[in-house]
Amino acid sequence: TDGDLDALVGYEIEIARISFGDEAVTDPALHRRRITGSLGKPDEVTLVAERDGAVVGWVWLSGRTNSLTGDRYGNLRSLATSDVPGRGAVAELLLDAALSAARDRGVSEVVGKVHMRNVNMRAVYAKLGFAAEHLSMRKAL
Repeated sequence: TDGDLDALVGYEIEIARISFGDEAVTDPALHRRRITGSLGKPDEVTLVAERDGAVVGWVWLSGRTNSLTGDRYGNLRSLATSDVPGRGAVAELLLDAALSAARDRGVSEVVGKVHMRNVNMRAVYAKLGFAAEHLSMRKAL
């Protein structure tokens, strides 16, 4: 709901800080536009977890089509939880629900990126059967 947006924007800013440090894009208006632009689209899965009326996590998965093969796949754009008891379980439940929704939409696989320093997310990926496939290398000039 619109009432969830502030929490979701906060999650996206925190993910940006974890992933990009000082180079993180932390403009709340930009993140709000990205999130609201996805809501209600048929190829987007956006789910929010609540506990006692408060947002404790969210997941965002976008449907994509491989331009070479025509296969449908999902791009996991975001998964975040609050620092609450059972945080890992909340993340797993959200991701499992997103994977189920993707399956129902005919998606053949799901891919997602994670910053190498984001150990918690890497653990969730591993627990749900994701395997590393690519490694990005970077050198600042």
